[in-house]
Amino acid sequence: MVPPSRFPTPDTSTHPHHPTPTTGYLQDDATPPATLRLQLNALQSLARQTFAVRLVALTIGTPFAMANTTDGPQSHAVLIAAVLGITVSYAMLRDWPRFAPRLLTHPTLMALDLLFGAVLLLTATPASPLAYATVCTPLLSGLLYGWRGAGVLTGLQLAVLLTVHRAWEHRPGAGAGTLLVAGFCVAAGIIGVTLRNLMFRFGTATQALSEATSRLAVAEAVESERARLARELHDSVAKTLHGLALAADALATTADHPTPDPTHLKQQATLVASAARRAAAESRDLLTDLRRHTDLTTPTPPTDLKSELATRATDFASRTTLPTHFTHTGADPPPLPPDTTHHLLAITSEALENIHRHAQATKAEVSLSITPDTLHLTIKDDGVGLPPTLTLESLEEAQRSGHFGLLGMRERAARTGARLHLTAPPKGTQVTLTLPLPLPHSLPESPRQEAAHA
Repeated sequence: MVPPSRFPTPDTSTHPHHPTPTTGYLQDDATPPATLRLQLNALQSLARQTFAVRLVALTIGTPFAMANTTDGPQSHAVLIAAVLGITVSYAMLRDWPRFAPRLLTHPTLMALDLLFGAVLLLTATPASPLAYATVCTPLLSGLLYGWRGAGVLTGLQLAVLLTVHRAWEHRPGAGAGTLLVAGFCVAAGIIGVTLRNLMFRFGTATQALSEATSRLAVAEAVESERARLARELHDSVAKTLHGLALAADALATTADHPTPDPTHLKQQATLVASAARRAAAESRDLLTDLRRHTDLTTPTPPTDLKSELATRATDFASRTTLPTHFTHTGADPPPLPPDTTHHLLAITSEALENIHRHAQATKAEVSLSITPDTLHLTIKDDGVGLPPTLTLESLEEAQRSGHFGLLGMRERAARTGARLHLTAPPKGTQVTLTLPLPLPHSLPESPRQEAAHA
C-alpha cells in the first residue's frame, strides 16, 4: 500500500470532485483521486512490466556485449553487471508488493538503480545493446514520482551518459550510441510521467462519474417510490376518504331534516364510522408496507387473479348497489408475479370506482379472457361515457387539475408491460388491458420515466 505522504489528498474546499485545471503540456502532476486502489494497481503493473522489459533486454544483450569485449577484467565486469541486473530485475518483478512501498517512500533508492546503469554503461560501452537497459530508470522515475522525480533522475542519467561518453569517446560509434541512449532516456521519462498523470486524471473522472451515477440512482429510486406511494394513496386511502366525506355530508343533510328518522341517522352514522375504520386500516396497511423488510430469499405466494377479480366485483356491487358481473373465458390465468397481480387488481378497482363516481351507469361488467399468448382484462359500463377531450395522451392536463386515477392506471399498466386502451362504445366506457404471455423480462418504462409523471 502506498503511504499517503507520496500522494497528497486533493483540495476539496471549493471543488470536491474536480481538480483545479492547469494548462500547458509540461503541466504539474495530476492530483490523485480520493480512491487510489485502481490507479495504484495500474501503476504497479506498469512498473513490473518495466522491470520485465529490463530483464529481457539484459538477457538478450549480454551475449552480444560479451562478444564485443576483450577477455580479462572488462569481460568479467560486464558479466557481473549483467548478472546483478538480471537478478535485481527478477526480484523486483516477482516480489514487487514487498519492495514497492520502500521504493515509493524513499526515492533515493532509485540512485542505486542509477549506479547500476552507470556501471553497465562504463563496462559495456554506450554502443552496447546492454546500454538500452538503462532507459528503464527514467521510465520508472516518471511512473512513480512525477515530473520532479523524473526530471532529477533523468538529469542525473544524462550526466552519467556524458561521463561515460568521455571515457569511451575514442571507441567508434560511442558518440552516436550515447546520443541515442540519451534521447531514449528523455523520451522514457516523459512517457512515464504522462502515463502516470493520465491514470490519475482518468481515476478522478471515473470517481466523479461513479458518484454522479450513484446520486442519479438514489434520485430515481426516491422518485419511483414517490410515484408508487402516490398510486397506493390514491387507490386506497384517498378513495375511502372521499366516500367518508360523502357519507358525512349525507348524515349532515339528514340531521338537518325537521323530523329526522333515527333509524336512518343510525344507518348513516354507522356508514361514516365504517368508512373511517376502513381508511384507518388502509393507512395502517400502507405504513406496514413501508416498514416491512423486503425479503428477497422468500418468494411471495402468487394470488389467484380470477378469484380476486370475482371477489372485487361482488364487493363493489354490494357496496354501491350497482349490478356488477364477472365473466371469464379461456383457460385459467397462469401464475403471475405478485406485483403484476397487484397492479391488475388496482387498475380494476380504480376503473370500477370511476364508474361509481362519474359514469351514472346502471350496470358494470368485468371480464377476463385468457389465450395462449395474451391476457385480456376488460372493465366496461353503460353510463354517459368519457368527456370528448379526455384521452390517455391528455392525462397531463388531468394531473394538473388534481385527477390522478387514469394517470395511475397508465403507470401501473406500464409497470406490468401491458397495453392500456380507453375507448367509448356506443354507450358507456370501456377500459381494456392487454398483457402479453409469457411476461416480458424487461419493463417498457424505467423508474425514472415512471416517476417523471408523479
